Amino acid sequence: MIIQYDKGKHCTFHHRCHLVWITKYRYKVLHGDVRLRVREIIRQVCAENGVGIISGVLASDHVHMFVSIPPKLSVADLMRKMKGGSSHKVQREFPQLKKRYWGRHFWGRGYFSATNGAITEETVLQYLENHAHKSTGASR
Repeated sequence: MIIQYDKGKHCTFHHRCHLVWITKYRYKVLHGDVRLRVREIIRQVCAENGVGIISGVLASDHVHMFVSIPPKLSVADLMRKMKGGSSHKVQREFPQLKKRYWGRHFWGRGYFSATNGAITEETVLQYLENHAHKSTGASR
């Protein structure tokens, strides 16, 4: 398997993250024009922040994304920007959503995040152990 690394101004990285979040109360509102607008907003936020979208799926009540996140951006900041920006814009542009979302919250609280690496934790620990022996001739 060949790893494709991303480059920043002063770094090379491979940060892949699986993100999932739901609509408030899991209402099935992500369809039609709302779905298209949410997808457009998410793509825009990712482009503005240097986030590469590897894959993504918008279900009727949740979003799955597999993204490449630059080191300067935390997952929490990315989620805040995506959920906050899309919630505000979608509710303003689609007044019919106010019947369901009277509290101004379009997305449910929280999100799921998991990193995905090209190597396992065991491989990294094994490399570090071998590297310590080679460079110093002794263990840590």
